[in-house]
Amino acid sequence: MPLISIIDNFDSDTYLLDNQGSKLYLVTNLNAPNKKIVTVDAVNPTAQHWKDLVAETEHVLSPSTGGGFIFAEYMVDAISKVFQYDYQGQMIQEINLPGVGSASSLSGKKTDKTLYYSFTNYITPGNIYRFDVEKRQSNLYRKSGAKFNPQDFVSKQVFYTSKDGTKIPMIISHKKGIKLDGNNPTLLYGYGGFNISLTPYFSIANAVWMEMGGVYAVPNIRGGGEYGQNWHNAGVQMKKQNVFDDFIAAAEYLIAKKYTTSDLLAIRGGSNGGLLVGAVMTQRPELMKVALPAVGVLDMLRYHTFTAGAGWAYDYGKSEQSKEMFEYLLGYSPVHNVKAGTHYPATLITTGDHDDRVVPAHSFKFAAELQAKQAGDAPVLIRIETKAGHGAGTPVSKIIDQYADLFAFTLYNMGLEPKEQ
Repeated sequence: MPLISIIDNFDSDTYLLDNQGSKLYLVTNLNAPNKKIVTVDAVNPTAQHWKDLVAETEHVLSPSTGGGFIFAEYMVDAISKVFQYDYQGQMIQEINLPGVGSASSLSGKKTDKTLYYSFTNYITPGNIYRFDVEKRQSNLYRKSGAKFNPQDFVSKQVFYTSKDGTKIPMIISHKKGIKLDGNNPTLLYGYGGFNISLTPYFSIANAVWMEMGGVYAVPNIRGGGEYGQNWHNAGVQMKKQNVFDDFIAAAEYLIAKKYTTSDLLAIRGGSNGGLLVGAVMTQRPELMKVALPAVGVLDMLRYHTFTAGAGWAYDYGKSEQSKEMFEYLLGYSPVHNVKAGTHYPATLITTGDHDDRVVPAHSFKFAAELQAKQAGDAPVLIRIETKAGHGAGTPVSKIIDQYADLFAFTLYNMGLEPKEQ
């Protein structure tokens, strides 16, 4: 019997979710950027025969199956919401999640009576929950062993307005009872690229920062995937400045609402987030006290000539594609926008000497430019991890050393001492 193509081009992403006999359940973003579930008979599986089972919504869909049901997880303002459907496309219920945060997929065999999922957010270590398919209820199955008490902390989502009027969500986490008097050391973290979404997750390092009295803030800026492909495209190529404007507006919000001041604000990001930090600190050096660009893409005129760099052209564009693109990249490229006579924030650049994704030359050149042209007294240092790459697979011992250096550098330059716990 000859093979039949369901999709014979690369204009969309389509995959098989499940089947019931010859009835196929497909997940696709064909004419549905936020994805939808369709059904089709395997005898005539091409797109003109598809029928919507779970239609596209304004939120990004990530479905799974288990226990004889379909679970449609949506990212709503970067927060997980999960809905249970039957195989006829009828919505049964919204799953009552343990809080506002990120849930993993509920998945398993069709015959399973119990499914498992994990849940986390910035102040909740990852716990595992059991979902009873017949009772349609979930309860705690295994609690994290992390020695951290979420009851002592608060994590809330706010919305602020960027330069062009776009509303941006941000989650702010900290100890309960802090005063909004501008005296709180604050770490603002961002990424903003490659359709990657920053959803809430627990980190021991961030927990240490909050336990010391720090505020941890994560805005879901354009360039990411929090609102689908349109959100991503609003921060690529000659719209990249939107990403930096969104991050700058987040810092201004935190200052205006008296979470912190410029003298107690640190900004941090890695890889594409390192570019974000580099661009923002060169555009608005007075806005923050400390800048922590990690393994950053910092030479925007030549990034595509190194290792994997050519693959990033969809997001960045290339200097050689047009005069306009060259000038746009030159206008924000961190390496090329360090100005003599400028007071830059205290800066600790971090990289790995064997990073073959974002080669360390980016960080070397940026450090050299800053050190040569820094007009103020704030230090500019580079920390080079030896026998290390882009960051994946870093052993715990090295992670502890890295964060000890990052937090010590940050607090010292803010003129603060770590608070006793």
